[in-house]
Amino acid sequence: MAIDKVREYLRQWGADSRVLEFPVSSATVELAAQAVGCEPARIAKTLSFLVEEHPVLIVAAGDAKIDNHKFKEQFHTKAKMLTPEQAVELVGHAVGGVCPFAVHPGTEICLDVSLKRFATVFPAAGSSNSAIEVTMEELECYSGSSQWIDVCKGWQQSEMTVQPATA
Repeated sequence: MAIDKVREYLRQWGADSRVLEFPVSSATVELAAQAVGCEPARIAKTLSFLVEEHPVLIVAAGDAKIDNHKFKEQFHTKAKMLTPEQAVELVGHAVGGVCPFAVHPGTEICLDVSLKRFATVFPAAGSSNSAIEVTMEELECYSGSSQWIDVCKGWQQSEMTVQPATA
């Protein structure tokens, strides 16, 4: 199973014991936030795309959405998500458990700036009922990527939204 592969991969940093497994699904941002007990924005969702015939993973905050214009500027192509079959074949993880750890060689991993507003975030750990809490430094280290990009929208608005006081 992919979660075992991720645990083995994280063992090199002594982080394998930090993988959380839930008795419920964490396959979506909302489900993961409920399972972890945090706000949805702190779920580090890993989105998988096909760029020039190779897989690109973008790890972004749970409240962020891909901005097609920014994506095209960054990658010089239209955003095309991997099919569930392609995710397993090209990345090594099934949809719902796609994460930036223990991926197949040739998979490019990019971290979106939408994550930088948090001290820690919760990416999946290879299954649809797992996560691991990591700092930004750990995310860079464990994913093998220090490539921070800005291809998302929506999160700045939610960050600036102020809830009106109730009387």
